[in-house]
Amino acid sequence: MKILITGTTGYIAKRLVLKLLEAGDQVVCCVRDLNRIPDEIENKKNVQFIKVDFLEIKEVVLPSDIDVAYYLIHSMATNATNFEDLEQTCAKNFKNLVEKTTCKQVVYLSGIVNDSNLSKHLSSRFQVEKNLQSEKYALTTFRAGIIVGSGSASFEIIRDIVEKLPVMITPKWLNTKSQPIAIRDVLSFLERAVGNQKLYNKSFDICGTEVLTYKEILLQFAEVRGFKRYIFTLPVLTPKLSSYWLYFVTSTSFNLAQALVDSMKVEVIAKPSAINQLLNIQPISYKESVDLAFQKIEQNAVVSSWKDAISSGVFQDQLSDHIQIPEYGCFKDIRSLKITDEEFTLTKIWSIGGKNGWYSFNGLWKIRGYVDKVFGGVGLRRGRTHDTYLEAGDPLDFWRVLLADKKEKRLLLFAEMKLPGEAWLEFKIVKDKLYQTAVFRPKGVLGRLYWYAVLPFHAFVFKGMINALVKK
Repeated sequence: MKILITGTTGYIAKRLVLKLLEAGDQVVCCVRDLNRIPDEIENKKNVQFIKVDFLEIKEVVLPSDIDVAYYLIHSMATNATNFEDLEQTCAKNFKNLVEKTTCKQVVYLSGIVNDSNLSKHLSSRFQVEKNLQSEKYALTTFRAGIIVGSGSASFEIIRDIVEKLPVMITPKWLNTKSQPIAIRDVLSFLERAVGNQKLYNKSFDICGTEVLTYKEILLQFAEVRGFKRYIFTLPVLTPKLSSYWLYFVTSTSFNLAQALVDSMKVEVIAKPSAINQLLNIQPISYKESVDLAFQKIEQNAVVSSWKDAISSGVFQDQLSDHIQIPEYGCFKDIRSLKITDEEFTLTKIWSIGGKNGWYSFNGLWKIRGYVDKVFGGVGLRRGRTHDTYLEAGDPLDFWRVLLADKKEKRLLLFAEMKLPGEAWLEFKIVKDKLYQTAVFRPKGVLGRLYWYAVLPFHAFVFKGMINALVKK
């Protein structure tokens, strides 16, 4: 079967692609940026990649012999204020393209929309469902609440809160009820829906085995981890204050924090249906899903993370637009050292950031991260998805990986911190020398003042970093 997938680099789609390929399907992956094709997928058989931005489809032509398509695009963490218009445009453009193929079924993953007062994001997803309906193909919609799995936004936020706060003074929305579902069950529903005519032109709520308040979700998470936690809710925390609370306590961006707080005021309890019997799926409990997630983390086998999304940072365009470091109008800090053990240095470069730190003056890096958070930036809390592996598009603290090529011995990072300008950090080995280059392109007078203000710190921070990358 030939299957089209959108949102290929996203949390859900990346995992689903691997499952479909393992099942022997032919998969056509839509990507906005061909430089962001995940390594785990790129080298597989029976996979094809098409460059598509569903906001602009004038010159896009999909393969005509598509059997099934997945619509897995949403803008939960986007910086855009008009995200609702963008979501509807994407859905309509997707529909127009798919209707020109032989596609018989479109599968869409949405959110549970049973509450009478929906958040903006849930309302938008419901509208997307309406826009995807067609007379040319059948639409199957699955609606899920909190998705629990290693790397999911919900899981990582819950983890941050539970692991960092023994005593929590929390907003009143922690008493809102929800029905979390494990990522493995979501993927099973998506995969088994393919070609099932009993699901054509129908929607189903999918969920785990329990209805829990967010407070119970936190306490059960703590129980699985062996922590004792105390939670007190206050009615005085407004949605705005709640968003700031979530932003500063967890690794989420402020945009995602606002979207989550807006959604967490809404009960997401599934309507009963026969979908479990139709697809022969028995969802696991919340505690089991948490336990399985940590097994993946301990094995360093996290396939995808919400932080991989470009929208969790500061720029929305393609990575390739930033991969050429500008030559003019820039300040540069260029350092080089002779290396004695190339493999050692490459391993150190590919392990930089996250838990491993920046090898020199980590306290200053942490302070810079705190300052970034205060000004609404991503800070250092995103860390990195894998401890020793990097690929284009990965988050790396407050950087984004533009290029990670071990054969070329080059790692290029782009800054997603709040800056009065743009910044790049490059590590490159040429022959027996490591070149470390920091480039800053200022915006106006403020950008120039910023560079000269931090220049004294470069003398020992960047010097210490390159020394640590070379010396054992």
